[in-house]
Amino acid sequence: MPGGPADAEAAGCPAHAQATALSGLEYQQTPSDLYRGLRQKHGPVAPILLDGGVPAWLVLGYREVRYVTSHDELFARDSRRWHAWDTIPPDWPLMPFVGYQPSVLFTEGAEHQRRAGVISEALGQVDQFELQTHCRRIANTLVDAVAGRGEADLNTAFAQPLPMLAALEMCGMPSESADTDRLVRDLAVTLDAAEGDDPVAAYMRVQERIQALVREKRAEPGSDVTSRMLSHPAGLTDAEVVQDLISVIAAAQQPTANWIGNTLRLMLTDDRFALNVSGGRLSVTQALTEVLWLDTPTQNFIGRWAVRDTQLGGRLIREGDCLVLGFAAANTDPQIWPQGHVGAAGSSAHLSFSHGEHRCPYPAPLLAEVIARSAIEALLERLPDVVLSVEPEELRWRPSVWMRGLTALPVRFTPAPVNR
Repeated sequence: MPGGPADAEAAGCPAHAQATALSGLEYQQTPSDLYRGLRQKHGPVAPILLDGGVPAWLVLGYREVRYVTSHDELFARDSRRWHAWDTIPPDWPLMPFVGYQPSVLFTEGAEHQRRAGVISEALGQVDQFELQTHCRRIANTLVDAVAGRGEADLNTAFAQPLPMLAALEMCGMPSESADTDRLVRDLAVTLDAAEGDDPVAAYMRVQERIQALVREKRAEPGSDVTSRMLSHPAGLTDAEVVQDLISVIAAAQQPTANWIGNTLRLMLTDDRFALNVSGGRLSVTQALTEVLWLDTPTQNFIGRWAVRDTQLGGRLIREGDCLVLGFAAANTDPQIWPQGHVGAAGSSAHLSFSHGEHRCPYPAPLLAEVIARSAIEALLERLPDVVLSVEPEELRWRPSVWMRGLTALPVRFTPAPVNR
Protein backbone atom coordinates (compact mmCIF):
# COMPACT_ATOMS: atom_id res chain seq x y z
CA MET A 1 0.00 0.00 0.00
CA PRO A 2 1.39 3.43 -0.88
CA GLY A 3 1.67 5.34 2.35
CA GLY A 4 3.72 8.55 2.18
CA PRO A 5 3.00 12.24 1.85
CA ALA A 6 3.62 12.07 -1.89
CA ASP A 7 0.56 9.87 -2.25
CA ALA A 8 -1.62 12.38 -0.45
CA GLU A 9 -0.31 15.26 -2.53
CA ALA A 10 -0.87 13.27 -5.71
CA ALA A 11 -4.46 12.79 -4.60
CA GLY A 12 -4.83 16.56 -4.50
CA CYS A 13 -5.30 16.90 -0.75
CA PRO A 14 -2.81 19.33 0.85
CA ALA A 15 -4.45 18.84 4.27
CA HIS A 16 -3.24 15.23 4.13
CA ALA A 17 0.42 16.02 3.51
CA GLN A 18 1.21 14.51 6.93
CA ALA A 19 -1.32 11.70 6.67
CA THR A 20 -0.65 8.24 8.11
CA ALA A 21 -1.42 4.98 6.34
CA LEU A 22 -3.33 2.46 8.46
CA SER A 23 -1.05 -0.47 7.70
CA GLY A 24 2.09 -2.29 8.79
CA LEU A 25 2.96 -4.88 11.43
CA GLU A 26 3.00 -2.38 14.30
CA TYR A 27 -0.52 -1.27 13.48
CA GLN A 28 -1.77 -4.85 13.18
CA GLN A 29 -0.42 -5.94 16.55
CA THR A 30 -0.84 -2.80 18.66
CA PRO A 31 -3.21 -0.36 16.91
CA SER A 32 -3.76 1.41 20.23
CA ASP A 33 -0.21 2.74 19.98
CA LEU A 34 -0.94 4.21 16.57
CA TYR A 35 -4.21 5.75 17.75
CA ARG A 36 -2.39 7.29 20.73
CA GLY A 37 0.26 8.75 18.44
CA LEU A 38 -2.31 10.13 15.99
CA ARG A 39 -4.25 11.72 18.85
CA GLN A 40 -1.11 13.35 20.24
CA LYS A 41 -0.09 14.68 16.83
CA HIS A 42 -3.44 15.66 15.32
CA GLY A 43 -6.06 15.72 18.06
CA PRO A 44 -9.43 13.96 17.84
CA VAL A 45 -9.58 13.97 14.02
CA ALA A 46 -6.54 12.75 12.07
CA PRO A 47 -5.68 12.68 8.34
CA ILE A 48 -5.13 9.11 7.10
CA LEU A 49 -4.55 7.23 3.87
CA LEU A 50 -6.66 4.27 2.85
CA ASP A 51 -5.59 1.55 0.39
CA GLY A 52 -3.88 3.06 -2.63
CA GLY A 53 -3.08 6.32 -0.85
CA VAL A 54 -6.71 7.52 -0.83
CA PRO A 55 -7.10 10.31 1.76
CA ALA A 56 -9.73 10.22 4.49
CA TRP A 57 -10.26 11.40 8.08
CA LEU A 58 -10.08 9.10 11.10
CA VAL A 59 -12.36 10.28 13.90
CA LEU A 60 -10.55 9.30 17.12
CA GLY A 61 -12.40 11.23 19.82
CA TYR A 62 -15.32 9.74 21.73
CA ARG A 63 -17.27 12.99 21.67
CA GLU A 64 -16.47 13.53 17.99
CA VAL A 65 -17.65 10.03 16.99
CA ARG A 66 -20.89 10.60 18.90
CA TYR A 67 -21.28 14.00 17.22
CA VAL A 68 -20.77 12.59 13.72
CA THR A 69 -23.19 9.71 14.31
CA SER A 70 -25.78 12.05 15.84
CA HIS A 71 -25.78 14.56 12.97
CA ASP A 72 -26.82 12.81 9.78
CA GLU A 73 -27.61 16.18 8.24
CA LEU A 74 -23.86 16.94 8.29
CA PHE A 75 -22.31 13.48 7.95
CA ALA A 76 -24.42 11.21 5.76
CA ARG A 77 -24.20 7.51 4.87
CA ASP A 78 -24.74 7.62 1.10
CA SER A 79 -21.24 7.01 -0.29
CA ARG A 80 -22.16 8.54 -3.65
CA ARG A 81 -21.45 11.89 -1.97
CA TRP A 82 -17.70 11.09 -2.01
CA HIS A 83 -15.74 13.47 -4.24
CA ALA A 84 -12.95 10.91 -4.80
CA TRP A 85 -14.84 8.40 -6.95
CA ASP A 86 -13.11 9.43 -10.17
CA THR A 87 -9.80 8.27 -8.63
CA ILE A 88 -11.06 4.92 -7.29
CA PRO A 89 -10.49 1.80 -9.45
CA PRO A 90 -13.39 -0.68 -9.76
CA ASP A 91 -11.33 -3.44 -8.11
CA TRP A 92 -10.38 -1.31 -5.09
CA PRO A 93 -10.13 -3.65 -2.06
CA LEU A 94 -12.47 -1.48 0.00
CA MET A 95 -15.21 -1.45 -2.63
CA PRO A 96 -17.39 -3.96 -0.69
CA PHE A 97 -17.38 -1.45 2.19
CA VAL A 98 -17.98 1.81 0.34
CA GLY A 99 -19.37 0.98 -3.10
CA TYR A 100 -22.97 2.14 -2.99
CA GLN A 101 -25.51 -0.64 -2.61
CA PRO A 102 -29.27 -0.12 -2.27
CA SER A 103 -29.16 -1.59 1.24
CA VAL A 104 -30.19 -0.26 4.63
CA LEU A 105 -26.54 0.65 5.27
CA PHE A 106 -26.57 3.45 2.69
CA THR A 107 -30.11 4.75 3.09
CA GLU A 108 -30.92 8.03 4.77
CA GLY A 109 -33.87 9.78 6.40
CA ALA A 110 -37.34 8.24 6.10
CA GLU A 111 -36.10 5.46 3.82
CA HIS A 112 -33.55 4.39 6.41
CA GLN A 113 -36.20 4.41 9.13
CA ARG A 114 -38.45 2.22 6.97
CA ARG A 115 -35.75 -0.32 6.17
CA ALA A 116 -34.22 -0.40 9.65
CA GLY A 117 -37.68 -0.73 11.17
CA VAL A 118 -38.32 -3.92 9.18
CA ILE A 119 -35.04 -5.42 10.41
CA SER A 120 -35.70 -4.46 14.03
CA GLU A 121 -39.17 -5.98 13.99
CA ALA A 122 -37.99 -9.16 12.29
CA LEU A 123 -35.13 -9.59 14.78
CA GLY A 124 -37.38 -8.60 17.68
CA GLN A 125 -39.42 -11.77 17.13
CA VAL A 126 -36.40 -14.03 17.58
CA ASP A 127 -36.88 -16.08 20.75
CA GLN A 128 -33.70 -15.47 22.74
CA PHE A 129 -34.08 -18.67 24.75
CA GLU A 130 -34.49 -20.65 21.55
CA LEU A 131 -31.47 -18.87 20.07
CA GLN A 132 -29.45 -19.78 23.14
CA THR A 133 -30.46 -23.42 22.72
CA HIS A 134 -29.47 -23.35 19.03
CA CYS A 135 -26.11 -21.77 19.85
CA ARG A 136 -25.30 -24.35 22.50
CA ARG A 137 -26.20 -27.13 20.07
CA ILE A 138 -23.99 -25.59 17.37
CA ALA A 139 -21.19 -25.08 19.91
CA ASN A 140 -21.35 -28.70 21.02
CA THR A 141 -21.25 -29.90 17.41
CA LEU A 142 -18.15 -27.78 16.75
CA VAL A 143 -16.50 -28.98 19.97
CA ASP A 144 -17.28 -32.59 19.03
CA ALA A 145 -15.17 -32.15 15.89
CA VAL A 146 -12.03 -31.42 17.96
CA ALA A 147 -12.79 -32.86 21.42
CA GLY A 148 -10.85 -36.09 20.96
CA ARG A 149 -7.67 -34.41 19.68
CA GLY A 150 -6.65 -32.55 22.81
CA GLU A 151 -5.71 -29.50 20.73
CA ALA A 152 -7.39 -27.09 18.34
CA ASP A 153 -7.36 -23.64 16.80
CA LEU A 154 -10.43 -22.16 18.46
CA ASN A 155 -10.50 -19.32 15.98
CA THR A 156 -11.08 -21.36 12.81
CA ALA A 157 -12.74 -24.38 14.45
CA PHE A 158 -15.11 -22.52 16.76
CA ALA A 159 -15.26 -18.71 16.91
CA GLN A 160 -15.49 -18.05 13.16
CA PRO A 161 -18.14 -20.57 12.06
CA LEU A 162 -20.45 -20.42 15.10
CA PRO A 163 -22.09 -16.98 14.70
CA MET A 164 -22.56 -17.51 10.97
CA LEU A 165 -24.31 -20.83 11.56
CA ALA A 166 -26.49 -19.21 14.23
CA ALA A 167 -27.36 -16.26 11.97
CA LEU A 168 -28.23 -18.49 9.03
CA GLU A 169 -30.55 -20.55 11.21
CA MET A 170 -32.29 -17.33 12.30
CA CYS A 171 -32.70 -16.45 8.62
CA GLY A 172 -34.09 -19.87 7.71
CA MET A 173 -31.07 -21.48 6.02
CA PRO A 174 -29.99 -24.98 7.10
CA SER A 175 -26.77 -24.73 9.11
CA GLU A 176 -25.42 -28.08 7.90
CA SER A 177 -24.84 -27.75 4.17
CA ALA A 178 -22.07 -27.17 1.64
CA ASP A 179 -23.78 -23.89 0.70
CA THR A 180 -23.43 -22.70 4.28
CA ASP A 181 -19.73 -23.60 4.43
CA ARG A 182 -19.05 -21.65 1.23
CA LEU A 183 -21.06 -18.71 2.50
CA VAL A 184 -19.00 -18.60 5.69
CA ARG A 185 -15.77 -18.48 3.69
CA ASP A 186 -17.01 -15.86 1.23
CA LEU A 187 -18.34 -13.55 3.92
CA ALA A 188 -15.01 -13.78 5.76
CA VAL A 189 -13.22 -12.72 2.56
CA THR A 190 -15.70 -9.89 1.95
CA LEU A 191 -15.27 -8.47 5.45
CA ASP A 192 -11.61 -9.22 6.12
CA ALA A 193 -9.73 -10.10 2.94
CA ALA A 194 -6.21 -11.50 3.17
CA GLU A 195 -3.56 -11.14 0.49
CA GLY A 196 -4.63 -12.95 -2.65
CA ASP A 197 -8.34 -12.86 -1.82
CA ASP A 198 -10.89 -11.27 -4.16
CA PRO A 199 -13.45 -9.55 -1.91
CA VAL A 200 -15.53 -8.25 -4.82
CA ALA A 201 -15.98 -11.74 -6.33
CA ALA A 202 -16.72 -13.15 -2.85
CA TYR A 203 -19.41 -10.53 -2.32
CA MET A 204 -21.09 -11.44 -5.60
CA ARG A 205 -21.24 -15.10 -4.54
CA VAL A 206 -22.75 -14.09 -1.20
CA GLN A 207 -25.38 -12.03 -3.00
CA GLU A 208 -26.30 -14.94 -5.30
CA ARG A 209 -26.83 -17.31 -2.36
CA ILE A 210 -29.00 -14.83 -0.43
CA GLN A 211 -31.04 -14.20 -3.58
CA ALA A 212 -31.72 -17.93 -3.71
CA LEU A 213 -32.73 -17.93 -0.03
CA VAL A 214 -35.21 -15.09 -0.61
CA ARG A 215 -36.76 -16.94 -3.56
CA GLU A 216 -37.12 -20.05 -1.39
CA LYS A 217 -38.78 -18.14 1.44
CA ARG A 218 -41.06 -16.23 -0.91
CA ALA A 219 -42.31 -19.59 -2.19
CA GLU A 220 -42.41 -21.34 1.19
CA PRO A 221 -42.37 -18.89 4.15
CA GLY A 222 -41.44 -20.10 7.60
CA SER A 223 -40.87 -18.81 11.12
CA ASP A 224 -37.61 -17.01 10.40
CA VAL A 225 -36.16 -13.54 9.90
CA THR A 226 -36.23 -13.74 6.09
CA SER A 227 -39.91 -14.69 5.95
CA ARG A 228 -40.83 -11.96 8.43
CA MET A 229 -39.00 -9.34 6.37
CA LEU A 230 -40.74 -10.50 3.19
CA SER A 231 -44.20 -10.34 4.79
CA HIS A 232 -43.71 -7.04 6.63
CA PRO A 233 -46.36 -4.35 5.91
CA ALA A 234 -43.61 -1.96 4.76
CA GLY A 235 -43.61 -3.99 1.53
CA LEU A 236 -39.89 -4.38 0.86
CA THR A 237 -39.06 -5.74 -2.57
CA ASP A 238 -37.11 -8.98 -2.91
CA ALA A 239 -34.06 -6.97 -3.99
CA GLU A 240 -34.30 -4.80 -0.86
CA VAL A 241 -34.64 -7.85 1.38
CA VAL A 242 -31.59 -9.45 -0.26
CA GLN A 243 -29.43 -6.39 0.37
CA ASP A 244 -30.62 -5.95 3.95
CA LEU A 245 -30.22 -9.65 4.77
CA ILE A 246 -26.60 -9.48 3.60
CA SER A 247 -26.08 -6.57 5.99
CA VAL A 248 -27.71 -8.49 8.87
CA ILE A 249 -25.75 -11.70 8.27
CA ALA A 250 -22.44 -9.92 7.74
CA ALA A 251 -22.93 -7.91 10.93
CA ALA A 252 -23.73 -11.10 12.82
CA GLN A 253 -20.80 -13.12 11.54
CA GLN A 254 -17.41 -11.42 11.55
CA PRO A 255 -17.89 -8.95 14.44
CA THR A 256 -19.47 -11.62 16.66
CA ALA A 257 -16.80 -14.15 15.70
CA ASN A 258 -14.10 -11.69 16.70
CA TRP A 259 -16.01 -10.88 19.88
CA ILE A 260 -15.94 -14.57 20.80
CA GLY A 261 -12.29 -15.01 19.84
CA ASN A 262 -11.09 -11.85 21.57
CA THR A 263 -13.02 -12.77 24.72
CA LEU A 264 -11.53 -16.27 24.78
CA ARG A 265 -8.08 -14.74 24.36
CA LEU A 266 -8.71 -12.43 27.32
CA MET A 267 -9.97 -15.24 29.53
CA LEU A 268 -7.01 -17.47 28.63
CA THR A 269 -4.34 -14.81 29.13
CA ASP A 270 -5.57 -12.64 32.02
CA ASP A 271 -5.42 -14.12 35.52
CA ARG A 272 -8.52 -12.19 36.57
CA PHE A 273 -10.49 -14.41 34.21
CA ALA A 274 -8.27 -17.45 33.75
CA LEU A 275 -8.49 -18.29 37.44
CA ASN A 276 -12.25 -18.69 37.02
CA VAL A 277 -12.38 -20.40 33.63
CA SER A 278 -13.65 -23.71 35.01
CA GLY A 279 -16.17 -22.22 37.40
CA GLY A 280 -17.33 -18.64 37.11
CA ARG A 281 -19.93 -17.95 34.45
CA LEU A 282 -20.14 -14.35 35.60
CA SER A 283 -16.61 -13.89 34.31
CA VAL A 284 -17.84 -14.60 30.76
CA THR A 285 -20.17 -11.60 30.85
CA GLN A 286 -17.47 -9.43 32.41
CA ALA A 287 -14.95 -10.50 29.78
CA LEU A 288 -17.39 -9.85 26.94
CA THR A 289 -17.99 -6.30 28.20
CA GLU A 290 -14.28 -5.59 28.71
CA VAL A 291 -13.50 -6.70 25.18
CA LEU A 292 -16.05 -4.27 23.76
CA TRP A 293 -14.12 -1.46 25.46
CA LEU A 294 -10.53 -2.56 24.92
CA ASP A 295 -10.48 -4.95 21.93
CA THR A 296 -13.70 -4.12 20.14
CA PRO A 297 -14.34 -6.47 17.18
CA THR A 298 -15.06 -3.63 14.75
CA GLN A 299 -12.26 -1.19 15.44
CA ASN A 300 -13.01 1.19 12.55
CA PHE A 301 -16.00 1.72 10.28
CA ILE A 302 -16.09 3.40 6.90
CA GLY A 303 -17.86 5.64 6.91
CA ARG A 304 -19.63 8.95 6.69
CA TRP A 305 -19.43 11.59 3.98
CA ALA A 306 -19.63 15.32 4.65
CA VAL A 307 -22.80 16.90 3.28
CA ARG A 308 -21.21 20.36 3.28
CA ASP A 309 -18.09 22.14 4.52
CA THR A 310 -17.98 22.00 8.30
CA GLN A 311 -15.69 21.89 11.33
CA LEU A 312 -14.93 18.81 13.41
CA GLY A 313 -12.33 18.50 16.13
CA GLY A 314 -10.59 21.65 14.96
CA ARG A 315 -10.39 20.39 11.36
CA LEU A 316 -11.97 21.82 8.25
CA ILE A 317 -13.96 18.99 6.70
CA ARG A 318 -14.82 19.64 3.05
CA GLU A 319 -18.05 18.64 1.36
CA GLY A 320 -17.67 15.08 0.08
CA ASP A 321 -14.79 14.16 2.41
CA CYS A 322 -14.77 10.60 3.75
CA LEU A 323 -14.75 10.05 7.50
CA VAL A 324 -13.77 6.76 9.14
CA LEU A 325 -15.36 6.17 12.55
CA GLY A 326 -12.64 5.06 14.98
CA PHE A 327 -14.65 3.03 17.49
CA ALA A 328 -11.59 1.44 19.13
CA ALA A 329 -9.82 4.78 19.54
CA ALA A 330 -12.97 6.49 20.81
CA ASN A 331 -13.62 3.77 23.40
CA THR A 332 -10.20 4.42 24.95
CA ASP A 333 -10.23 8.21 24.58
CA PRO A 334 -8.35 9.63 27.60
CA GLN A 335 -10.75 12.59 27.59
CA ILE A 336 -13.48 10.28 28.92
CA TRP A 337 -11.15 8.03 30.96
CA PRO A 338 -8.78 10.56 32.56
CA GLN A 339 -7.66 8.08 35.24
CA GLY A 340 -7.04 5.31 32.73
CA HIS A 341 -9.88 3.16 34.08
CA VAL A 342 -11.23 2.26 30.66
CA GLY A 343 -14.47 0.28 30.62
CA ALA A 344 -15.58 0.79 34.19
CA ALA A 345 -17.54 -2.16 35.56
CA GLY A 346 -21.15 -2.08 34.47
CA SER A 347 -20.67 0.68 31.90
CA SER A 348 -22.18 0.02 28.46
CA ALA A 349 -21.53 3.47 26.99
CA HIS A 350 -18.96 2.11 24.53
CA LEU A 351 -19.37 2.81 20.81
CA SER A 352 -18.77 -0.76 19.64
CA PHE A 353 -22.25 -0.94 18.11
CA SER A 354 -21.97 2.66 16.85
CA HIS A 355 -24.41 5.37 17.89
CA GLY A 356 -27.32 7.34 16.53
CA GLU A 357 -29.83 6.42 13.87
CA HIS A 358 -27.36 4.19 11.99
CA ARG A 359 -26.20 2.17 14.99
CA CYS A 360 -26.81 -1.59 15.01
CA PRO A 361 -30.60 -1.88 15.06
CA TYR A 362 -32.26 -3.08 18.23
CA PRO A 363 -32.19 -5.91 19.29
CA ALA A 364 -29.15 -6.99 17.23
CA PRO A 365 -26.61 -6.25 20.01
CA LEU A 366 -28.63 -8.34 22.47
CA LEU A 367 -28.80 -11.25 20.03
CA ALA A 368 -25.06 -11.01 19.38
CA GLU A 369 -24.43 -11.20 23.11
CA VAL A 370 -26.67 -14.27 23.41
CA ILE A 371 -24.69 -15.95 20.63
CA ALA A 372 -21.28 -15.04 22.09
CA ARG A 373 -22.10 -15.82 25.70
CA SER A 374 -23.81 -19.13 24.92
CA ALA A 375 -20.90 -20.20 22.72
CA ILE A 376 -18.22 -19.45 25.30
CA GLU A 377 -20.13 -21.01 28.18
CA ALA A 378 -20.75 -24.19 26.19
CA LEU A 379 -17.08 -24.41 25.21
CA LEU A 380 -15.83 -23.99 28.77
CA GLU A 381 -18.26 -26.58 30.06
CA ARG A 382 -17.01 -29.13 27.54
CA LEU A 383 -13.31 -28.23 27.80
CA PRO A 384 -12.90 -26.94 31.38
CA ASP A 385 -9.08 -27.18 31.43
CA VAL A 386 -8.47 -25.47 28.09
CA VAL A 387 -5.24 -23.40 27.99
CA LEU A 388 -3.22 -21.61 25.34
CA SER A 389 -0.67 -23.83 23.60
CA VAL A 390 1.58 -20.84 22.78
CA GLU A 391 2.82 -17.89 24.76
CA PRO A 392 0.35 -14.97 24.76
CA GLU A 393 2.84 -12.70 22.96
CA GLU A 394 3.00 -15.20 20.09
CA LEU A 395 -0.64 -14.61 19.16
CA ARG A 396 -1.05 -12.59 15.97
CA TRP A 397 -3.85 -10.30 14.80
CA ARG A 398 -5.30 -10.30 11.32
CA PRO A 399 -4.00 -7.51 9.07
CA SER A 400 -7.28 -5.62 8.94
CA VAL A 401 -7.91 -1.91 9.35
CA TRP A 402 -11.55 -2.63 10.16
CA MET A 403 -11.79 -5.83 12.18
CA ARG A 404 -9.91 -6.73 15.35
CA GLY A 405 -9.46 -10.49 15.44
CA LEU A 406 -6.78 -13.13 15.79
CA THR A 407 -5.33 -15.16 12.93
CA ALA A 408 -5.37 -18.20 15.22
CA LEU A 409 -6.10 -19.15 18.83
CA PRO A 410 -4.20 -22.44 19.43
CA VAL A 411 -5.15 -24.27 22.62
CA ARG A 412 -4.70 -27.63 24.30
CA PHE A 413 -6.97 -29.52 26.68
CA THR A 414 -7.69 -32.95 28.05
CA PRO A 415 -9.36 -34.96 25.27
CA ALA A 416 -13.10 -35.04 25.91
CA PRO A 417 -15.77 -37.54 24.83
CA VAL A 418 -18.01 -36.70 21.89
CA ASN A 419 -21.62 -35.89 22.77
CA ARG A 420 -24.12 -38.41 21.43
